[in-house]
Amino acid sequence: MAAVGSKRGAIVAHTYSVSEIVGTSSEGTDAAIRSALDRAGRTIRNIDWFEVVSVRGHADESRVLHFQVTIKVGFRLEDPEES
Repeated sequence: MAAVGSKRGAIVAHTYSVSEIVGTSSEGTDAAIRSALDRAGRTIRNIDWFEVVSVRGHADESRVLHFQVTIKVGFRLEDPEES
């Protein structure tokens, strides 16, 4: 996937790599997504977007114990001159 942006008036095309990760939370799907992005952000630079792939959870009879959200995380690959 490539995105086009503006850098000092010039058109810049970005190239992304995508990783699929799973975030979990007992609080809900939003917290699971935030947990996944927070953890990914500690080791991956240039995260620009995410996409929810699936939502599932763990239950005990009729009670939700925790949520699991699978997301794809898109991070912009660095150009050699940006390193």
